Amino acid sequence: MNKIYFLYFFSLMCLISCKNEAPKSTDTTDTKEVKQKYTLTPFTNSAEFADAQLSNMRYKEGVFKFDVTNYELGTQTADAASKMCANSGKGQHIHLIVDSLPYAAKYTNEFEHAVDNGGHFMLAFLSRSYHESIKTKDAHIVKRVITAENGLSQEFDVPYNMIFYSRPKGTYVGKANTNKVMLDFYLVNTELSEDGFYVDANINGEVHKITKWQPYYIEGLPMGDNYVSLILRNKNGEKVNVPLNPVKRIFTLKEDPTEEG
Repeated sequence: MNKIYFLYFFSLMCLISCKNEAPKSTDTTDTKEVKQKYTLTPFTNSAEFADAQLSNMRYKEGVFKFDVTNYELGTQTADAASKMCANSGKGQHIHLIVDSLPYAAKYTNEFEHAVDNGGHFMLAFLSRSYHESIKTKDAHIVKRVITAENGLSQEFDVPYNMIFYSRPKGTYVGKANTNKVMLDFYLVNTELSEDGFYVDANINGEVHKITKWQPYYIEGLPMGDNYVSLILRNKNGEKVNVPLNPVKRIFTLKEDPTEEG
């Protein structure tokens, strides 16, 4: 009797133990590294313009004027041929960005450009001929402004940590321009680091974390429409609650029909 009772009790305990034991997962997807479609690699070192200056922005009767020193607009940057990415045949220029609109490339220090009446964020910076920004304090101007009657009515300093989108932009044609596409953006009042602020670059739905402010090559993009969305985040991974964050741009890659396959 005792033997039968013991076997019954042992079987019952085994049944309860097996029932309560969590099933072992055979899904290992969370431990596997997801292979990314696109590669993001640092841009090669570029010609430096440590003394370049952009200053004294004026806007009146629909015309912008800047003072440019130690930098020659309209000429090719010396290392343009080695960059293996899109380059402007018109040479070095100014990128003018109003709010989150695509930049306007300007090849002289005085030019016409229409801006709607009202409040805006304006950023202007010096650009190499291949559209890489010069990331120094003296090579850019950023302002909050109020425009009226094609001129500046009021202007203020910008107190926020901000990100402005620059490249990619527009349409790229041919292997030389589409194999490697430059990603470049401009930061105001902030720095990036491994344990501080960083940028999430969403490329066609694939997110790349950027912890160093520099341009990057994007490789592996398909022909046709693509997009990049940039989000400035704090050290906790939260989106920084400032104007123009995030910002997104759609651009297009095309094959050159004159090129051999």
